[in-house]
Amino acid sequence: MPKDTAELVNELRTAKGLEGFLVDNQKDFRKYTLAEYLQKLLDEKQLSKMEVIENSRLERLYAYHIFAGRKKNPSRQKVIALALAMGLTPEETQYLLYYAGAEQLYVRNPWDSILWFALDHHMTVVDTDLMLQKMSELPLLSGEEEIS
Repeated sequence: MPKDTAELVNELRTAKGLEGFLVDNQKDFRKYTLAEYLQKLLDEKQLSKMEVIENSRLERLYAYHIFAGRKKNPSRQKVIALALAMGLTPEETQYLLYYAGAEQLYVRNPWDSILWFALDHHMTVVDTDLMLQKMSELPLLSGEEEIS
Protein backbone atom coordinates (compact mmCIF):
# COMPACT_ATOMS: atom_id res chain seq x y z
CA MET A 1 0.00 0.00 0.00
CA PRO A 2 1.43 3.42 -0.93
CA LYS A 3 2.52 5.72 1.86
CA ASP A 4 0.49 8.87 2.39
CA THR A 5 2.04 12.33 2.27
CA ALA A 6 2.34 12.62 6.06
CA GLU A 7 4.32 9.37 6.20
CA LEU A 8 6.65 10.57 3.45
CA VAL A 9 7.18 13.91 5.20
CA ASN A 10 8.00 12.14 8.45
CA GLU A 11 10.50 9.83 6.72
CA LEU A 12 12.09 12.77 4.92
CA ARG A 13 12.51 14.65 8.20
CA THR A 14 14.22 11.69 9.82
CA ALA A 15 16.22 10.53 6.79
CA LYS A 16 19.99 10.36 7.19
CA GLY A 17 20.43 11.23 3.53
CA LEU A 18 18.34 12.49 0.65
CA GLU A 19 19.56 9.91 -1.87
CA GLY A 20 18.50 7.01 0.35
CA PHE A 21 15.09 8.54 0.93
CA LEU A 22 14.53 9.04 -2.79
CA VAL A 23 15.59 5.49 -3.66
CA ASP A 24 13.63 3.88 -0.81
CA ASN A 25 10.42 5.73 -1.67
CA GLN A 26 10.56 5.77 -5.48
CA LYS A 27 7.39 3.67 -5.76
CA ASP A 28 5.45 6.15 -3.60
CA PHE A 29 6.15 9.22 -5.72
CA ARG A 30 3.33 10.22 -8.01
CA LYS A 31 4.33 11.04 -11.53
CA TYR A 32 1.34 11.83 -13.67
CA THR A 33 0.79 14.24 -16.48
CA LEU A 34 -2.36 16.32 -16.17
CA ALA A 35 -4.05 14.18 -18.84
CA GLU A 36 -3.09 10.95 -17.04
CA TYR A 37 -4.40 12.24 -13.73
CA LEU A 38 -7.65 13.39 -15.31
CA GLN A 39 -8.11 9.95 -16.86
CA LYS A 40 -7.40 8.32 -13.48
CA LEU A 41 -10.11 10.48 -11.90
CA LEU A 42 -12.58 9.70 -14.69
CA ASP A 43 -11.97 5.98 -14.17
CA GLU A 44 -12.19 6.15 -10.36
CA LYS A 45 -15.39 8.18 -10.40
CA GLN A 46 -16.88 6.40 -13.40
CA LEU A 47 -17.48 9.66 -15.25
CA SER A 48 -17.58 10.28 -18.97
CA LYS A 49 -15.34 12.89 -20.52
CA MET A 50 -18.30 14.32 -22.43
CA GLU A 51 -20.37 14.71 -19.25
CA VAL A 52 -17.52 16.44 -17.38
CA ILE A 53 -16.78 18.78 -20.27
CA GLU A 54 -20.44 19.73 -20.60
CA ASN A 55 -20.74 20.38 -16.86
CA SER A 56 -17.49 22.35 -16.76
CA ARG A 57 -18.89 25.06 -19.07
CA LEU A 58 -15.55 25.11 -20.90
CA GLU A 59 -15.38 25.41 -24.66
CA ARG A 60 -15.67 21.80 -25.82
CA LEU A 61 -12.65 21.57 -28.14
CA TYR A 62 -10.37 23.29 -25.64
CA ALA A 63 -11.50 20.94 -22.86
CA TYR A 64 -10.90 17.88 -25.05
CA HIS A 65 -7.38 19.21 -25.68
CA ILE A 66 -6.81 19.35 -21.91
CA PHE A 67 -7.93 15.73 -21.54
CA ALA A 68 -5.79 14.65 -24.50
CA GLY A 69 -2.71 16.35 -23.09
CA ARG A 70 -2.42 18.92 -25.86
CA LYS A 71 -2.98 21.75 -23.36
CA LYS A 72 -0.42 21.02 -20.67
CA ASN A 73 -0.92 24.09 -18.49
CA PRO A 74 -4.51 25.34 -18.70
CA SER A 75 -5.46 28.26 -16.50
CA ARG A 76 -6.15 27.63 -12.84
CA GLN A 77 -9.78 28.66 -13.35
CA LYS A 78 -10.29 26.08 -16.10
CA VAL A 79 -8.81 23.34 -13.94
CA ILE A 80 -11.12 24.31 -11.08
CA ALA A 81 -14.10 24.26 -13.47
CA LEU A 82 -13.15 20.68 -14.38
CA ALA A 83 -12.82 19.82 -10.69
CA LEU A 84 -16.30 21.16 -9.97
CA ALA A 85 -17.71 19.29 -12.97
CA MET A 86 -16.11 16.07 -11.71
CA GLY A 87 -17.46 16.52 -8.19
CA LEU A 88 -13.96 16.49 -6.72
CA THR A 89 -13.28 17.20 -3.08
CA PRO A 90 -11.08 20.15 -2.19
CA GLU A 91 -8.23 17.74 -1.47
CA GLU A 92 -8.60 16.00 -4.85
CA THR A 93 -8.68 19.44 -6.46
CA GLN A 94 -5.39 20.36 -4.79
CA TYR A 95 -3.78 17.34 -6.49
CA LEU A 96 -5.39 18.25 -9.82
CA LEU A 97 -4.03 21.79 -9.54
CA TYR A 98 -0.60 20.38 -8.71
CA TYR A 99 -0.57 18.19 -11.83
CA ALA A 100 -1.76 21.16 -13.88
CA GLY A 101 1.16 23.23 -12.63
CA ALA A 102 -1.24 25.71 -11.04
CA GLU A 103 -1.30 27.32 -7.64
CA GLN A 104 -3.28 25.34 -5.09
CA LEU A 105 -6.29 26.79 -3.30
CA TYR A 106 -5.41 28.97 -0.32
CA VAL A 107 -8.31 29.48 2.09
CA ARG A 108 -6.96 32.80 3.38
CA ASN A 109 -7.84 34.18 -0.06
CA PRO A 110 -11.60 34.99 -0.18
CA TRP A 111 -11.98 33.86 -3.82
CA ASP A 112 -10.23 30.58 -3.06
CA SER A 113 -12.34 30.12 0.09
CA ILE A 114 -15.52 30.40 -1.93
CA LEU A 115 -14.21 27.79 -4.37
CA TRP A 116 -13.20 25.48 -1.51
CA PHE A 117 -16.73 25.81 -0.12
CA ALA A 118 -18.24 25.10 -3.55
CA LEU A 119 -16.08 22.00 -3.97
CA ASP A 120 -16.87 20.80 -0.45
CA HIS A 121 -20.59 21.18 -1.16
CA HIS A 122 -20.44 19.68 -4.69
CA MET A 123 -21.77 22.82 -6.34
CA THR A 124 -21.95 23.22 -10.11
CA VAL A 125 -19.86 25.70 -12.08
CA VAL A 126 -22.95 27.85 -12.66
CA ASP A 127 -23.92 27.85 -8.97
CA THR A 128 -20.32 28.61 -8.01
CA ASP A 129 -20.25 31.59 -10.36
CA LEU A 130 -23.53 32.85 -8.88
CA MET A 131 -22.08 32.57 -5.39
CA LEU A 132 -18.89 34.37 -6.47
CA GLN A 133 -21.03 37.15 -7.96
CA LYS A 134 -23.10 37.38 -4.78
CA MET A 135 -19.89 37.75 -2.77
CA SER A 136 -18.63 40.48 -5.17
CA GLU A 137 -15.82 38.29 -6.47
CA LEU A 138 -14.72 37.66 -10.05
CA PRO A 139 -16.46 34.77 -11.84
CA LEU A 140 -14.70 31.45 -12.32
CA LEU A 141 -14.88 31.73 -16.10
CA SER A 142 -15.09 34.80 -18.27
CA GLY A 143 -17.66 34.87 -21.07
CA GLU A 144 -15.13 33.92 -23.76
CA GLU A 145 -14.17 30.69 -21.96
CA GLU A 146 -17.69 29.45 -21.42
CA ILE A 147 -19.76 27.64 -23.97
CA SER A 148 -22.62 29.58 -25.45
